[in-house]
Amino acid sequence: MNILVTGGNGQLGNSLRVASRKSNDHYIFTDIWDLDITDPEAVETFIRNEKIDLVINCAAYTNVEQAEEDRERAEALNATAVGTLARAMASRHGFMIHISTDYVFGGEVTNKPFTEDAAPAPLNVYGLTKLHGEEALTASGCRHVILRTAWLYSEFGVNFVKRMLHLTETRPELNVVFDQIGTPTYAADLASVIFKICEERLYEGHEGLYHYTNEGVISWYVFACAIARIAGHTECKIRPCRSEEYPTKAVRPNFSILDKSKFKKTFSIGIPHWETSLERCINNLKG
Repeated sequence: MNILVTGGNGQLGNSLRVASRKSNDHYIFTDIWDLDITDPEAVETFIRNEKIDLVINCAAYTNVEQAEEDRERAEALNATAVGTLARAMASRHGFMIHISTDYVFGGEVTNKPFTEDAAPAPLNVYGLTKLHGEEALTASGCRHVILRTAWLYSEFGVNFVKRMLHLTETRPELNVVFDQIGTPTYAADLASVIFKICEERLYEGHEGLYHYTNEGVISWYVFACAIARIAGHTECKIRPCRSEEYPTKAVRPNFSILDKSKFKKTFSIGIPHWETSLERCINNLKG
């Protein structure tokens, strides 16, 4: 089977590179300089010439702050391009696995984890454009699985874990928000899940929308404290602060916990706790 992974140089794309080394399928990893997914003709030609059977769409405009000022580009990558990929795959009777986000939620007042049938209410441009991407894929007629995830980190690229490792090592004190609650997700765990779904063709007969994060629930403050503790950066004083004390262009959800019950019931794949996975990632980074 020929599998196209878009966004191949991002956190999840690179994690899938590692996972796919033991596959008998043919994985093709692309990024913007290999394939411009905002160009419909280029997408159709590439998918046809490479005889792509399945697309794993990891490509996205993920700079939440910059998206507020660059809405057109965020919409092009997070929504329009998703529809382009999906229509190209639908014409080949192929399949698509698309990665979405907990940020499609946030505008509701709730203390219950969001199920897949909860009404989306994004608070920022990033979340809105990712929701539009989900809608474009659903409307395309392409067979698909959408995986919403949250707070992604890894050994690759720029992310909260790597930033906190640097700051807690180089600064005497640090303020981190305590009133935004969610679940971190190690990209290697998500990549392993996607790889298993592809290898065992578990997507067949299980089309639809699913939630996947690591287990557990924490704030960014607790996450930062755990990063410093595991790394041995005990000299830095980490203080909790409210979101209004740390103003940003984009409003973040105060609560975006995803209910994973449907995923667990459907795929019967074990999910590691966030702290176990965080230790793995930090040990890999230190190694």
